[in-house]
Amino acid sequence: MSYEINQVLPRSFGRLKSSESHISILASHLRGVLASLLPRYGLLICFLVFWQVSSTRGWVNPAIFPPLNVILSALWTNLANGALLDDIAISLQRSGTAFAFAVVIGIPLGLFMGQFRLVEQALDPILQLFRQTSALALYPVFILLLGLGETSKIFVIFWATLFPVLLATIGGVKEVDKKLIEMARTYGAGPLTIFRRVILPASVPAIFVGLRLSATTALLLLIAAEMIGANKGIGFQVMNAQYNFQVPLMFAAILLLAFLGLAANALLVLLQRRLCRWSQPSR
Repeated sequence: MSYEINQVLPRSFGRLKSSESHISILASHLRGVLASLLPRYGLLICFLVFWQVSSTRGWVNPAIFPPLNVILSALWTNLANGALLDDIAISLQRSGTAFAFAVVIGIPLGLFMGQFRLVEQALDPILQLFRQTSALALYPVFILLLGLGETSKIFVIFWATLFPVLLATIGGVKEVDKKLIEMARTYGAGPLTIFRRVILPASVPAIFVGLRLSATTALLLLIAAEMIGANKGIGFQVMNAQYNFQVPLMFAAILLLAFLGLAANALLVLLQRRLCRWSQPSR
């Protein structure tokens, strides 16, 4: 009997020490995660907690600022029953189409203008004039020219998203180190090789800055475009919920738009890290 006890006890202590080591490793990993998240998201977490507490305690009017759990419940309910899914698809189609046209036109035009100074000097004044003209101020003009359908909505988003990516591309090309171009010419590289091997790779980080700005602008203009003459879309849901005093649904649609913006920005950041690994700072 004593022999069996002597055999069992060491194994029990071994299991206990192993579980304690696993717990300590998990605790240290959790502390590391919190240490990395709190400096970046601590203020946002405090803001959300303050919103929830102030609304549930009655410090603010819950009819105007509902608690976050009510907003999230409205968001989940309308996603589960499919009420918002069609709106998400239509909104993404509108903003995605406009953003794609802005990329297809803005990047090649920016690469061309950035390399030829005379072309940039000729086009820059009119581009600056158009850029300083609010897209929302031109929206009635687009409606008169293109009608109240999808074309005018897509075009007003395209108009606002074109200039960030265009100007960022021009700036990226102009900021390429001239010594790299001279070195490439010294080694016998032709204009096409210099563009493909030097100018284009060096301009990619600046281009992605413009893409991120354009993606954000596309979602911002989407709401304004869908508030006029639309019967579907997230912007329409925001206005419709406000008219019917469905405040939780209104905030749910706004929160959904914010999530879409964060997702688009995160996707572009991930793509930039994959394509521009050489420009990432070493840690």
